[in-house]
Amino acid sequence: MWTSLKSWAATRKIGAPHRLSDLPVTSYAIGSKNGVMVLEIGSHEVTWNGIEINLGFAPELIDGEVSLDGLDLQKNLEPLLCAPPLTFGTNRIIVIDPGHGGSNVGTHSVLDGRFEKEFTLDWAKRIKPLLETNGWTVLLTRTSDVYVTNLDRVVFAEAHHANLFISLHFNSAAPDTKQAGLETYCITPTGMPSTLTRGYEDNWSENLPNNAFDAQNLQLAVKLHGALLRATENADRGVRRARFIGVLRGQNRPAILIEAAYLSNPAEAKMIESPEYRQKLAQAVADALK
Repeated sequence: MWTSLKSWAATRKIGAPHRLSDLPVTSYAIGSKNGVMVLEIGSHEVTWNGIEINLGFAPELIDGEVSLDGLDLQKNLEPLLCAPPLTFGTNRIIVIDPGHGGSNVGTHSVLDGRFEKEFTLDWAKRIKPLLETNGWTVLLTRTSDVYVTNLDRVVFAEAHHANLFISLHFNSAAPDTKQAGLETYCITPTGMPSTLTRGYEDNWSENLPNNAFDAQNLQLAVKLHGALLRATENADRGVRRARFIGVLRGQNRPAILIEAAYLSNPAEAKMIESPEYRQKLAQAVADALK
């Protein structure tokens, strides 16, 4: 159901949207004490405090007023504009998931063929002591080069009563060597199309266990994505939604997956292969979760 953004803002007691420009497209801004969202008529992509996120449905002008689908208001605008910021209790247990491992090598560096699994594990091991200093109990789904199924990663988090789950990856667009930047993923809310499907079925009506944490997923994704962008100055490819990601689907806790730069891009592969860069990524995660 389409709803006027102005009337929605009035019921939430936040400022009305105001038009920013008409060229090259019509854009609006809406703000609260939490921050500012800028959206364009006809585009799924919006920015939240300068960070790109993706709506399920592009805003429309209806009877002269900017209007959004009700699910976007509930699942995207409400958590960011209206909800209290994400906080972490005293019982801080986090599972850090180094992507791939063993025979599941992930993608490889365009420079020298080194595998993604090596870099995700190193990144995770760098995060652990930093978070422990901040009072977290930190558990890794693997601590060596071993194969771990997606289901086992989910079961591991459940068995240890984790409060948060973060899966670490590096991206590839091979054979394209130009694509670059940082992406962060969380599960698509029920009733919405995904930002990315990679050829998998995208059943809009599917209600997954992790959908119980839609609001917290988005808040966590935005928090980590912003921290990583500030630390690395990588290109912002946005906070995105997907249903096919096996390590997220069954999680009974806020859970996200980070794709931190492209191993298929020579310049980014060089960064990823640098221990200093991986330390910078680790510090950004720790800073976001203080």
